[in-house]
Amino acid sequence: MTPAAAESVLRELEPSVERLLERHLAVAHDWLPHQFVPWSGARDFDGPLEGAAWQPEQSSLPPAVQDSLVINLLTEDNLPSYHFDISVRLGRDGAWGTWNHRWTAEEDRHSSALRAFIHARRAVDPVTLEHLRMQHVAAGWTLRWSTVLHGLAYATVQELATRQAHRNTGALCGDRVGEMLMARIATDENLHMLFYRGVFAEALQVFPDDAMTALADVLCGFRMPGAGIPGFQTRAARIAEAGIYNLDVHREHVVLPLLRALSVMRATGLGPAGRKAQDRIGLYEKRLETRAARARALYAPRNPDKALPLSP
Repeated sequence: MTPAAAESVLRELEPSVERLLERHLAVAHDWLPHQFVPWSGARDFDGPLEGAAWQPEQSSLPPAVQDSLVINLLTEDNLPSYHFDISVRLGRDGAWGTWNHRWTAEEDRHSSALRAFIHARRAVDPVTLEHLRMQHVAAGWTLRWSTVLHGLAYATVQELATRQAHRNTGALCGDRVGEMLMARIATDENLHMLFYRGVFAEALQVFPDDAMTALADVLCGFRMPGAGIPGFQTRAARIAEAGIYNLDVHREHVVLPLLRALSVMRATGLGPAGRKAQDRIGLYEKRLETRAARARALYAPRNPDKALPLSP
């Protein structure tokens, strides 16, 4: 997409951004991260405060939940890269810029609260966590597609995927405070998804072929923003095995709801490029269903309640 084309997309969609931003501000509720941290159960760590070093047996959380917390937190930690990418793609002025700054302020609560919870509960090794944070954030993150429409499509899919990952992590953590915190963060992610989905729905009406192509590219090549975290594949496999996020979750709670909400397979008025992209999405959904069924069948003899990993 040329700079001129990008300007046209931003200009045409800005009225929708203004409307959806107003809707978001009307329903989003500010919350205080410090109120979701179990401070009374915290202890000093080793170091200048001469506390106790972390030991694996101090964590009461299941191993897969520990893995999920690490990936979720490090994903949230890379917020500077996401903010920069959005600023470059959408600009810093007008409704687009206002949204990006508001979204960033809301997202920043997540890493703040998650890290405090993890440290207070001694949920994971804090030294390893910090080393991973330095590696991951220092490496940065850039979306593989350069257009505005690809960015909007990716944000729509990713926000819903992140919502589900946080929600399921909380449901399986066996910790009342942790479940409350994960549910609170998931609520934010859902509202962010609704904003991006609303903008992208408008894009499908105004730029049907380009938007459908962008959505097909993103769905078929989707990778979580935390995929670059060192050791991601191993942790993701354990997370998937526990049922926190796997092929079934991705299909049932991310892909299919978005296809229905955006009326993707019923869209009309498409040109050749749009129809080709629509067909790609249909084939992708069928392949995803087949892969999910095969994974369930392969793993069922060992543990019928779990599914095989989601390939990023």
